[in-house]
Amino acid sequence: MIKGEAGVAFIGSGSAQVETVLSNDMLSQMVETSDEWISTRTGIRQRHLASMNESLAELAAQAAQAAIAAANLAPDDIDLIILATSTPDDLFGTACQVQAAIGANRAVAFDLTAACSGFVFGIVTAAQFIRTGTYQNVVVIGADLLSRWVDWQDRTTCVLFGDGAGAVVMQACDRDRLLGFEMHSDGSMNGCLSLAYQPESNALIDGVASQQGTFKTITMNGREVYRFAVSRVPEVLEKTLFHAGLAAEDIDWLILHQANQRILDAVAKRLKLPNDRVVSNMAKHGNTSAASIPIALDEWVRTGNVKPGHKIAISGFGAGLTWGAALLEWGL
Repeated sequence: MIKGEAGVAFIGSGSAQVETVLSNDMLSQMVETSDEWISTRTGIRQRHLASMNESLAELAAQAAQAAIAAANLAPDDIDLIILATSTPDDLFGTACQVQAAIGANRAVAFDLTAACSGFVFGIVTAAQFIRTGTYQNVVVIGADLLSRWVDWQDRTTCVLFGDGAGAVVMQACDRDRLLGFEMHSDGSMNGCLSLAYQPESNALIDGVASQQGTFKTITMNGREVYRFAVSRVPEVLEKTLFHAGLAAEDIDWLILHQANQRILDAVAKRLKLPNDRVVSNMAKHGNTSAASIPIALDEWVRTGNVKPGHKIAISGFGAGLTWGAALLEWGL
């Protein structure tokens, strides 16, 4: 940290989930699969799905309100809201709807899109505003409704994804609790996991046409994404630890993007971390993209597992392809 800059503290967490649950057994009534097939390959047993009456903005607002309350702040105290999402209610941005919903009238608000890495990229972005003294209190939200874009007849992808939202409050302080970070992108591998726009020609007048299409459903090369994750995630975590001058054994908790239990196990083995320090809740939630890390963090904070002073390594990885890691110390 450069002299004169502020430090960053992580002082509150929150999350929100929808009530509707789709279990593996229920999925087996829709496509040729089974609870055993899904759970042994992914670790997922159920996922939550938003109904027609539930919006991304609503879930994100609930998570933000819970995080603000946990930080003992009021909405008027918030200077900036960053909403990490790939599934906005409005392609022009949903963060401003969240700002209005929670009454954070002073806050600037914008969306950030980096898929499953979005929450990690979001807190690193927020830290730059805090460290330079621009903003004092920032809410970073990870929220996605991937069920909107799943092909429910494709058993290789429909078993994976769910909906949810999580958030943290970051605050300026005199000692920096963001101990290190590292972020990467590789667009050459974009086709391995994508949710692509599909244009259709819309004739306007003779000789002039515009595009007016929609988005396809999620497509994924599961084998390539797995190989990418088990290689790149340990590497980015090791670099982050190096920047912080710490070793893997200094980590109290490892919270990875909740994509696949086999990935979590492989990364923990590479880092020589015991399983009881690796947070996993995908059995209940599935893959919630940008929401997965903050949901898991909030659950561990509220159950008392995460305590002030604990060092938490987080890593997101996914579409783009993007990946990143951050090492933070919880609390003031």
